[in-house]
Amino acid sequence: MHLAVYLPLLFPALAGLSAEPLARRLEPRLATWLLTAAGLLLAASSTLVLGLLALAGLVRIPLVDALKGYSPEVIARQDPAAWPAALAGAVLLALAVLAAVRLAARRAGALWSAALEAACLPGPGPVVVTDDPGADAYAMPGLPGRIVISHGMLDALDAAGREILLSHERAHLRHHHYAFVSLTQLAAAANPLLRPLARAVTYTVERWADEHAARRSGNRRAVAETVARAAVAAKRSRARSRIPAAALGILGRRPGPGMVPRRVAALLAPPPQSPPLLLAAAAALLAATGVCALDAAYDLHRFLELAHVH
Repeated sequence: MHLAVYLPLLFPALAGLSAEPLARRLEPRLATWLLTAAGLLLAASSTLVLGLLALAGLVRIPLVDALKGYSPEVIARQDPAAWPAALAGAVLLALAVLAAVRLAARRAGALWSAALEAACLPGPGPVVVTDDPGADAYAMPGLPGRIVISHGMLDALDAAGREILLSHERAHLRHHHYAFVSLTQLAAAANPLLRPLARAVTYTVERWADEHAARRSGNRRAVAETVARAAVAAKRSRARSRIPAAALGILGRRPGPGMVPRRVAALLAPPPQSPPLLLAAAAALLAATGVCALDAAYDLHRFLELAHVH
């Protein structure tokens, strides 16, 4: 159990380092699905092994041994986890669960608020145009979701650019990009080493929407120009609208500075491909994580059975 229980705690660091290259080189839709699944599996595996470490320390308490009928001699001889490791595992497990629950509550509240706000927007159509002179545009999840565009953004774009913007925002709603972002943020809350992965997913959903708009328009350069113009218009003006925390849009605010130039450069390049070697390496990492976590759980189970029999 010693080696298997610690490897799932190290793999998220490797995933965090490789998230940005994967987001840059893989096709955006595939990258989004892969990184989201990887984040959830890595967070679940690391949380599981923290629980195993905590449990291995718990069974060494004499009162627990007496209640469960475990043999103190077997436990002392086998020594599944040292006291410092077990104590650290218990503390980290508590912090991970607390952070994940808090993040889940906040994201659920943000999504619920966005859905209510989307339902209360004027007009029956999916697109709502505000009187704000500042340039802004975003998609609000809901049943149904709505697309909010300011007059300032419409004035900054020509007819072709407006159609590209709408296509981009429709992609966010149609493919439920907010769910991918929320799930990876939840994984990063449970394991902070996955924060680079969560930022990468926020980038890949924007790239996914960009590629969708490029396929619909048939002109990658026009989409790149629209993204750049929207960003310049938003920088020159200040939109007065309050943007819901669950909203996604063509401006792509969440990952921080530098994302718009990267998106424009990607649109000016040929459509991205997915190197098989990268996919194989990612699959190997995920498989190793799952195997190590299951192996550690099996070893602890066998150990407890042995202690109970004796």
